[in-house]
Amino acid sequence: MTQFVVDVAAAVIERPDGSFLLAQRPPGKVYEGFWEFPGGKVEAGEPVARALARELHEELGIDVELAYPWITRVYSYPHATVRLHFHRVVRWRGDPSPLERQALAWQRCDESMLSPMLPANAPVLKALAMPTWLGITHAWESGISAALLQLREALRRGLQLVQVREKGLDTASRRNFAQQVVGEVHAAGGRVAINGDLQLALSLGVGLHMPAHDLMSATSRPDIEWCSASCHDEAQLKRAVALGLDYVLLGPVLPTPSHPGSTAIGWQKFSGLIQAYPLPVFALGGMRVAHLDMARQSGAHGVAMLRGAWEPD
Repeated sequence: MTQFVVDVAAAVIERPDGSFLLAQRPPGKVYEGFWEFPGGKVEAGEPVARALARELHEELGIDVELAYPWITRVYSYPHATVRLHFHRVVRWRGDPSPLERQALAWQRCDESMLSPMLPANAPVLKALAMPTWLGITHAWESGISAALLQLREALRRGLQLVQVREKGLDTASRRNFAQQVVGEVHAAGGRVAINGDLQLALSLGVGLHMPAHDLMSATSRPDIEWCSASCHDEAQLKRAVALGLDYVLLGPVLPTPSHPGSTAIGWQKFSGLIQAYPLPVFALGGMRVAHLDMARQSGAHGVAMLRGAWEPD
């Protein structure tokens, strides 16, 4: 028998220091004592954003000023199937208060996590740990020395996620460059993914990024902790979900010099493609840090940049 799906507005309430708010379900409720992201049921005909604002006012006494749509995940409990529409709330009025007798706690991804976590919410923590802007290297074009200088400057500006995409370099040069990138990024506390080379990624202990053709030909997720893919259409987005990837890059959103023959999809189509999508999505193609707000308003996790990451915005 198919369960009725309950739509829930869920809030990741974030402070500038990177901490986010968790609430503990009070006595008498299903899963009492479990920790979860605040929020509640969407009423019939109610827009999710309005439900989010209403629930946070009723539960915590705060008024939402800025919230970005994020990911949507479906989870089946024994008593119900819920569709959780997560929003990242970055600005609000008032101080969160436990108006429904729930305990509240500020949590960080780099700290020991409160336990037990509500099962539907736990997988979201991995996605939440990812930075919101991603830099893609192009040492094949700028030269290795220049690329490393640009990397160090970007790390000083706050870059924390880097994809090494160097098909224009020979094998030895690519490995040497990747090793240097990993050293620099890890020293800054960031994360690296290697584009299209699983063995190199495994040998360096970093993530793998799959080009779209690799994504569509894969029969299972590569055995690696972090795995992402490039997507350009709905079929590729669905394939990434089926393989259980961690995040995707979708584009080109805007015209880009690296793919002059590609047709940009624009923000409206981008937003439509990822509506109710379960994985974090980075907007790709013509991006700069200045596009981050627009990307997040459109449902993206963040922006992925080839040239924009290395040029002061």
